[in-house]
Amino acid sequence: MATQAIAPMHAAVVHRHHVLPPRRCVRRRGVFVRASAAAAAAAAETDTLSAAFWDYNLLFRSQRDECLDSIPLRVTEGAIPPDFPAGTYYLAGPGIFSDDHGSTVHPLDGHGYLRSFRFRPGDRTIHYSARFVETAAKREESRDGASWRFTHRGPFSVLQGGKKVGNVKVMKNVANTSVLRWGGRLLCLWEGGQPYEVDPRTLETVGPFDLLGLAAADDNKATNASAARRPWLQEAGLDAAARLLRPVLSGVFDMPGKRLLAHYKIDPRRGRLLMVACNAEDMLLPRSHFTFYGQLAIASTNHAFSIRSSKKKITLNGVSMAEFDAHFDLVQKREFVVPDHLMIHDWAFTDTHYILLGNRIKLDIPGSLLALTGTHPMIAALAVDPRRQSTPVYLLPRSPETEAGGRDWSVPIEAPSQMWSVHVGNAFEEANRRGGLDVRLHMSSCSYQWFHFHRMFGYNWHHKKLDPSFMNAAKGKEWLPRLVQVAIELDRTGECRRCSVRRLSDQHARPADFPAINPSYANQRNRFVYAGAASGSRRFLPYFPFDSVVKVDVSDGSARWWSTDGRKFVGEPVFVPTGGGEDGGYVLLVEYAVSKHRCHLVVLDAKKIGTENALVAKLEVPKNLTFPMGFHGFWGDE
Repeated sequence: MATQAIAPMHAAVVHRHHVLPPRRCVRRRGVFVRASAAAAAAAAETDTLSAAFWDYNLLFRSQRDECLDSIPLRVTEGAIPPDFPAGTYYLAGPGIFSDDHGSTVHPLDGHGYLRSFRFRPGDRTIHYSARFVETAAKREESRDGASWRFTHRGPFSVLQGGKKVGNVKVMKNVANTSVLRWGGRLLCLWEGGQPYEVDPRTLETVGPFDLLGLAAADDNKATNASAARRPWLQEAGLDAAARLLRPVLSGVFDMPGKRLLAHYKIDPRRGRLLMVACNAEDMLLPRSHFTFYGQLAIASTNHAFSIRSSKKKITLNGVSMAEFDAHFDLVQKREFVVPDHLMIHDWAFTDTHYILLGNRIKLDIPGSLLALTGTHPMIAALAVDPRRQSTPVYLLPRSPETEAGGRDWSVPIEAPSQMWSVHVGNAFEEANRRGGLDVRLHMSSCSYQWFHFHRMFGYNWHHKKLDPSFMNAAKGKEWLPRLVQVAIELDRTGECRRCSVRRLSDQHARPADFPAINPSYANQRNRFVYAGAASGSRRFLPYFPFDSVVKVDVSDGSARWWSTDGRKFVGEPVFVPTGGGEDGGYVLLVEYAVSKHRCHLVVLDAKKIGTENALVAKLEVPKNLTFPMGFHGFWGDE
């Protein structure tokens, strides 16, 4: 079937019936097979422009109900396997997009809504609960808990029912992007502020967790600073500009001096949690400050945390470090000033390096002026910078010993492909025959030609609806996120001999994102990568939202699939290891059946993806607690 773009269609369908009656559609699991003529005809009846538009928008509809008391979920297919471990799957995402005064915000600015699925192997049940993260912005915008009035724009949104001109309430920390359980704490993270701590059992919000403040208090314990090599006059000018911008950004726009990235990394071999922060003014200046924080906790390969208090020196895997207690004490802090104007969302690490794939941006002066008027989102002040046809890869030394190797880390390796880095599944390094290192990254990336800051998810503040045509462009197969491998060969001096970029699998050329692996294999050679993917079976929503899970075998490039049926979509896959090899375990994901107003927790056998027996269990979430789609999740053993 030929790929077609969805034409702009707000005026055409906005007044029609929201959801067409569900039709019988063919179920496809594993490698996709050709449907029968009758099943294909039935599916085609619901594959209309109107159905596609409303399916997409209902996937991101607001959720005002909470599930304060844990409730058991009903198994609708299969059964919970007896070897499924005790633990909890936490899923973070936005919950509220529309208020009661005419404003609709971008999904990235929706208030954080945290869901938990707690597995109890003893009685083989799964208990569900869901609550809003009680951020300061949430308390202000929903004072009575029943009605909502957006007063903060958020970086990606425009308010229709609120104040526009002069509204400087921009940085709304909604704690909606990712979730992490570490050191006995459960944290909800956002891309521009400090995390919020949540009780892991009740999901009640404890309050802001000042991670950066703790790190600053420990600066005298472990601090390593590195600076970019740049002409002193140019550096002095940037310093002066930064000093002028900081009080404006913090005093007028209430932006924190440093913004913590929402994506973290866990080094299972060293038992460390790694996080990155950037300076607020980096978004506007042609240089970027990155601060990497490494914190210590002793962890098993399945992330069952057991932390002991001591102050003695220990050695793990030949690496000397200090062991601290469970209170997020700092082990290592390293700072870098990168001489480039970059936007970083996700990143990677190896034994000896932090790895940044730079997304080049530039200041958009006309967009900045429109943003200040309140008629355009604040993110309109930035634009992608496609002038270079390569991608800068910064290998930043993780230790002073690596830095002493002599390579100028401020000079990036230029990957021979222009990629906008989206999410990283894994990175690792191995010694090569030349006495150097081979570095591999498995990640998703998209095209600069497609990426647009304030149109992500098809946000359109004029119509208060999401436009699925942006996420399903005619050239979306090549422009939207896809799985790639970046391979870098370093010689014994640390210099790059070659760098290549290729698809992770030639058998899977369709859009895919949210790469995940068995977490026990983080920072080491892995064979399998799992990701959300598009089957292309729907004519008007061929590329997004995803309706499949793809399992890529990196060793030979082969790929196998599991797919939903009918008008259903899936979120990010999360791997739950049980032992028995790299793919010994289960893949969790949430399936959203928009036409039936239902969503299910799906349990897949990782080894059997690509066969008819991949689905192990499906559990139904109560109808009033279904949507919207979540962003990123975390599995934590009990």
